[in-house]
Amino acid sequence: RQSVTKDTFRQYRILGKGGFGEVCACQVRATGKMYACKKLEKKRIKKRKGEAMALNEKQILEKVNSRFVVSLAYAYETKDALCLVLTIMNGGDLKFHIYNMGNPGFEDERVAFYAAEICCGLQHLHQEGIVYR
Repeated sequence: RQSVTKDTFRQYRILGKGGFGEVCACQVRATGKMYACKKLEKKRIKKRKGEAMALNEKQILEKVNSRFVVSLAYAYETKDALCLVLTIMNGGDLKFHIYNMGNPGFEDERVAFYAAEICCGLQHLHQEGIVYR
């Protein structure tokens, strides 16, 4: 078993930004498998006293095993960041689809489909003893 470092991955475009850093697409060099890499900047974590939150997020993501919720595949750190490598959910986020795919909103059938997926994800989290927000 090899240790995981930033050199294990090829970094690609930024997928989004958050309070502690950014999320970018990445690929395992050895296998070609794609993931999302959430980079939590150490300076921002420390400034906002978010150490416990970052550790809690890692521990929760390690427990998750559902096709409806992202989970932790790898974790490593650099000099400047804590990096959580997550399963990637292709297709973009829900907000993007609501506002950027034609007329705002969805047809009833699509709403029911997405609601069912969200319920399945929440059910898995609750079975694991995880309460989300």
